[in-house]
Amino acid sequence: MLRSKWKIKEIEDRFDIVSLADSLNISEVLAKVLIERGIRTFNQAKQFFNPHLNSLHDPFLMNGMDIASGRVIQAITNYEKILVYGDYDVDGTCATSLMFMYLRELGANVSYYIPNRIKDGYGLSISGIDYAISIKTGLIISVDCGITAFEEAEYAKDKKIDLIICDHHKPKESLPVSYAILDPLTPNCNYPFKYLSGAGVAFKLAQAVSMRIGKKDLPYKYLDLVALAGAADIVPLVDENRILVKMGLDLINSNPRPGIAALMKNARLEPGNLTSGQIVYSLAPRINAAGRISDASTAVELMITNSVDEAVSIAQLLENENYERRKIDEETLFSAISKVESSVNLEEISAIVLHEEDWHPGVIGIVASRLVEKYCRPAVMLTTIDGVAKGSARSISNFNLYEALNECSDLLLHYGGHQAAAGISLDIKNVPEFREKLNNLVRRSLINKDFVPVTEIDSVIKISEITPKFIKTMHQFAPFGPENPRPTFLANDVKLCGNAKIVGNNHLLFYLRQNGGPKVYEAIGFELGYLAEEINDKDVSVDLVFVIDHIIRDNRPQVQLKIKDIAVKKNGETPEDNTTTG
Repeated sequence: MLRSKWKIKEIEDRFDIVSLADSLNISEVLAKVLIERGIRTFNQAKQFFNPHLNSLHDPFLMNGMDIASGRVIQAITNYEKILVYGDYDVDGTCATSLMFMYLRELGANVSYYIPNRIKDGYGLSISGIDYAISIKTGLIISVDCGITAFEEAEYAKDKKIDLIICDHHKPKESLPVSYAILDPLTPNCNYPFKYLSGAGVAFKLAQAVSMRIGKKDLPYKYLDLVALAGAADIVPLVDENRILVKMGLDLINSNPRPGIAALMKNARLEPGNLTSGQIVYSLAPRINAAGRISDASTAVELMITNSVDEAVSIAQLLENENYERRKIDEETLFSAISKVESSVNLEEISAIVLHEEDWHPGVIGIVASRLVEKYCRPAVMLTTIDGVAKGSARSISNFNLYEALNECSDLLLHYGGHQAAAGISLDIKNVPEFREKLNNLVRRSLINKDFVPVTEIDSVIKISEITPKFIKTMHQFAPFGPENPRPTFLANDVKLCGNAKIVGNNHLLFYLRQNGGPKVYEAIGFELGYLAEEINDKDVSVDLVFVIDHIIRDNRPQVQLKIKDIAVKKNGETPEDNTTTG
């Protein structure tokens, strides 16, 4: 991994920090974190710490919602065949499960369709619409897909099937022909929050239908699926998403549906303490495994079953597929890194574009993300499917990937996504020209410092300030995710208690205190085992960048500091400056 620069966030007027800390009776460190997140008043903090369903936006503010909800009610009333058409990732399968169960509960004649990643590709497909025709479908509701499906939408219209598109991806300059489109990102849409997940948009449609038929609270029982989707799809956990994910997590922790309970058991997680981070790193890969390795319909079946025995059986199938996925993932990552190290001059190349015809399409998105982490450059991983190069692209924070793909559209057969991630396909013969053009776009947009990862630090802190009250207050910042990350702190001149040791796969485990104080905390630095000998020197102190987390040990929560970076200082000397403010 590249060594990151440390950037300490600054607040211009310290009086704002003191004032907010006094009004809330919290530490100035946490008041500073709140202000950094746009929370400056007592009332704003009250809403932040107490998200409530009453604060959800009116679904009818979304363009198209009135006619979409009316068409759904018409289809239910007339017992028309409705097909919920989803996607094969966590967001897509959760959105499909939500809409299918919701409509079924209302007595609708409903079924669902999840495309096969290899056979059908992403989103709406002609083969999927042919399936809808074969079961005499009158209405298709696409969830988490459809906003760029121009040809497929026309095909559905020609076949006399109405199409409601529920999507959250960025549209192109024009929109597909359809009965209604629900997407906060469409031009001139009045919906006040633009960054719902696909399941979030599906929930808003369910909410609108329920309001019209006098069953306002009915969709709330599906907030667990919105929480899974929102956390897994890495949407900003602010505004409405924060409410949806928080309430959904509460539902999972109090009364998980059989499929989620079975997943949690396999992941060795207990209901009551599930966090958004555990969804991302433990549950989401298991749900995604079906779509990456075999058939994502398995994930939908897991979510919609009421049978504990069936849930356990399906969850075990996903566990096995996730094990296979991890093996393929590791092999593909090794292959990709080998290609980079042997054939890419990182001093000249600003974007990594790799193509190998036999890479598994189910893991190349994961590997692209890991290449971004390792090399701090946009990365594209391509495999060959039916003679076409198809794959996934991932970006760094300061480069808009979707806009770059727009500029490369003359070389692409298909693309879709957003600023940070996208899926693409192109003729194999165009791969070298695409590689060169994307590289030029990146070099034109960025400078050398943009290729150095930055660790943003919310505040400097003393270990002694991490009191039980501090931790309890910080816990109310959750759920954590994009735009509301777990606060990152910097503690200077920290001494270890005893020696650090290496555990697991080169992880660094140690205990620490600051300035001889009484507070001792356990700390772990993942993949930092190479520093063990250096920090065990009795003449050194360390500056630590870390987040505060909880682990469960002996059925009891325990504070653990998760170390993100370490600077070692010997005999009081300061190492080469790695810190900036801003």
